[in-house]
Amino acid sequence: MSSDSLQAAVYIVGAGPGDPELLTVKAQRILAQADVILYANSLVPMQILEGTRPDAELIATGHTTLEEVVPLMCDRVRAGKSVVRLHSGDLTLYSAIHEQMHRLAEAGIPFELVPGISAFQAAAAKLSAELTVPDLVQTIILTRVSGQASAVPAAEELRSLAAHRASLCLYLAARHVDAAQAQLLEHYPPDTPVAICYRVGWPDEKIIVVPLSDMAATSHDQDLIRTTMYLISPALGAGVARSQLYHPDHTHLFRPRPAEANR
Repeated sequence: MSSDSLQAAVYIVGAGPGDPELLTVKAQRILAQADVILYANSLVPMQILEGTRPDAELIATGHTTLEEVVPLMCDRVRAGKSVVRLHSGDLTLYSAIHEQMHRLAEAGIPFELVPGISAFQAAAAKLSAELTVPDLVQTIILTRVSGQASAVPAAEELRSLAAHRASLCLYLAARHVDAAQAQLLEHYPPDTPVAICYRVGWPDEKIIVVPLSDMAATSHDQDLIRTTMYLISPALGAGVARSQLYHPDHTHLFRPRPAEANR
């Protein structure tokens, strides 16, 4: 029988980068109450599941296909159970939920999405970095390189995105790091800081900051071939900068000029 607080439905939950304390409060509550939890065991560390019910059915899906996972979720919901489909990071980035939602909808199975923290956010926090620094960089690009599982549209090739010199968060690129570095160097200066972020939020997390020109060599030296994100940004080397938002000369609706405030 399903728990009192959760309906018989599929809850697609973003687990965050790996640190259980970076789960949202809502995600933590749903995980603690769910009857069934399907989790991507190749990407979600077991400590994320420590707060689940002792009698919850835990199903690892790292070896399964969509054709196996969706019918399993449907069967459990039709049996009156609450089901969590647990994905790493945030659902909006490379989580492969699009096709799952379509199939659940076709089957008439209700579902709800619960967002999570992305690795780029956790990495920036570990680096004590703001990725949008006034007068330096105001855009964040989240992208990947073409791989076996998914091709990148031609209009979104890395070299064209690099032309913006924005804060660029590069996912799923460790196996293609030499080609990625070459394309980035077409537009970014060689001394642009790059944070090489391995398994952010996991117990064996590793974050190394190097110049862009050393990005590939360092990745090879560290034997990084998966679960690595690259954060390329002039913001990582930014000096003193100040936003106008809290400047005493900047006024707005809630902070009018002194003369206006007394009217």
